[in-house]
Amino acid sequence: MTVRSAWLLTAPGGQTREDTRITPLGTMAPEGELLTRDGVIAGGKPFAATSAAAMQVQIGVGRAVVQGTSAQGAYPVAITAPEVLTVTDGNAQFGRIDSVVLRVLDGLYDVGGQTLARAEIVQGEPIATPQPPNLPPATLRLWDIAVPAGTSAGTGGINWATALGDRRRYTAAYGGIIPPGYGSSYTGSYPGQYRDNGSGLDRWDGAAWRPLEPSVGWTPVSLAAGYTNNGNAQGVVRYRRINIAGVPHMQWRGGVSWTANGNPPNTTYPFAAALPAGYRPATLISLPIAAGGVDIKIDFQTGGLVKLIPSTGLTTWASLHGLFYPLDA
Repeated sequence: MTVRSAWLLTAPGGQTREDTRITPLGTMAPEGELLTRDGVIAGGKPFAATSAAAMQVQIGVGRAVVQGTSAQGAYPVAITAPEVLTVTDGNAQFGRIDSVVLRVLDGLYDVGGQTLARAEIVQGEPIATPQPPNLPPATLRLWDIAVPAGTSAGTGGINWATALGDRRRYTAAYGGIIPPGYGSSYTGSYPGQYRDNGSGLDRWDGAAWRPLEPSVGWTPVSLAAGYTNNGNAQGVVRYRRINIAGVPHMQWRGGVSWTANGNPPNTTYPFAAALPAGYRPATLISLPIAAGGVDIKIDFQTGGLVKLIPSTGLTTWASLHGLFYPLDA
């Protein structure tokens, strides 16, 4: 038997030691007081789907947890050798969407009286706008298969390169980070739960998933009289405060321009007001910047004022693009 589940003790042969070793036993990520987040166990390419014939798909090996009803609990399942499943020929008029699933049948709960775990195809309804089929309890969707109208082995079969839709979602042990997979709209189960969003980590705060390193927006500054934004096509002057290794830093973008060569207005203070508290350096920060005609300096003062330090040959613009400095002492 290549599809097996632990804890189905009334199945033929009962639960072997090998079943216990191979299936993913332990406490997995919860979805409720008595519910487990079902899903695939990451590692390698679990339950990979490949073409086996015109109307057949092969599902590779892998491990998963399949949640039944709250009374049933969750079943650990493993496929230990590839399984080949046959797709029923397409409807004459409409396409449909079938689903490849892992399903656990438990004779203590199911009216059919069978007790086994298996991979199978649940056939969707052929309609003008096909949808994936609804699934019975203790069933985990792995793949969707688009079956066009009239498809059969005699017509060339299914185009497996385009027909398969990956629907594998992943789970992890309690306290572990849930890997990315199909669907990201699910809610967390407890504050402090983590998931991988594909590019970083999210933390569930009890109401929503929050990026572990939240994106920090930019704040434009008000310029003093005589200055305009987009000096030398550098964009609007703006800043943001970000933390790196626990140290607050300021980052700048944009450029300013003025009318007269070598004569920045407002006694060379380009901003209309001092920077807010919390955005001021603990010590004077003096940095070189690109400017028209010649590089100049810019001072970020502890009181929040920002001052250009002109040099001979300066024309009519200065760039703050790329400025980056720590705010601590």
